Amino acid sequence: MRPSVVVSYLSLSLFAAAFPVSAADELPAAEKTKTVEVFRVPAYCEGVVFDHAGNGYVSWGKSITKFSLDGKNSVWAETEAPNGHKILADGTHLVCDAKVNAVMRLSAYGKVLEPAAKAFEGKPLLGPNDLTLDTAHGGFYFSDPGNSGRDNLIGNAHYVDKAGKVHLIDKGLAYPNGIVLTPDGKKLYLAESQLNRVLVYEVTAPGKVGERKVFADLPKHESGDYMRAQPDGMCLDAAGNLYVAHYGMKKVEVLSPAGKLIRQYDGGNTTTSNVAFGGPKHDQLFITGGIGKEAGEGGLFRIDLGVKGLVILPAAKK
Repeated sequence: MRPSVVVSYLSLSLFAAAFPVSAADELPAAEKTKTVEVFRVPAYCEGVVFDHAGNGYVSWGKSITKFSLDGKNSVWAETEAPNGHKILADGTHLVCDAKVNAVMRLSAYGKVLEPAAKAFEGKPLLGPNDLTLDTAHGGFYFSDPGNSGRDNLIGNAHYVDKAGKVHLIDKGLAYPNGIVLTPDGKKLYLAESQLNRVLVYEVTAPGKVGERKVFADLPKHESGDYMRAQPDGMCLDAAGNLYVAHYGMKKVEVLSPAGKLIRQYDGGNTTTSNVAFGGPKHDQLFITGGIGKEAGEGGLFRIDLGVKGLVILPAAKK
């Protein structure tokens, strides 16, 4: 959802073991890339994801639109306020929905099923935003910001195990947003929107993490207005670089595995909201956000980076 509006040496060594770290010069320079519009939807959009057949999905308003790479698209399903979106091995979709205070579960055909998570310790969730899969253990992590912010530190992050039990990962956050688990399951990245930074946690066991650490502070908006520089959705490439949709900055920031800012790509829109790799070679970066001064429309954009994205889609069950 749109934001309310120093890693240790041990951390780096563990991360390096998970990824063949590439030099920054292996990424194309910003001036050598072009951000192209794929299609528009009637409202601000986010939650871009791809299924096993290569079809994509974006969330906007009450709708989830399904699209093909040539831009053809149609409404696939509706919930109250769909946002972060992932797809499981059996084709089931998990969709964060802040208005119903739940992580929704939808069938491969868009039918709404029983929620995957709707409460913690008997209390309703605040308003789930984004999620990342822990495919090795059958669970997932999700951010739960509700109406949290820098002056209302009530945002949470949770883990849902394969039995469906919800666990608390962290609390007291200023709008937790995009969330990504590394493929070895040892690191969890979390965007803390209203403090304009990305956090990192050492994962000690499924659903258990070490202390909160700052992975990177992101560039500020030239106006100094913190509401115009907030990290939103995130994804990884195969080399371990982290791509951050920087809401209000009209950019995708790329951070190295050490937390260094190494690239800034044009988001193509006003309120850059989410990112995901897709395409036949999984080397195209897809970006969502709002278009226009008041972000009255939403759009999907693409950069042909030629850089392999990390495949986070679990293998399809036969």
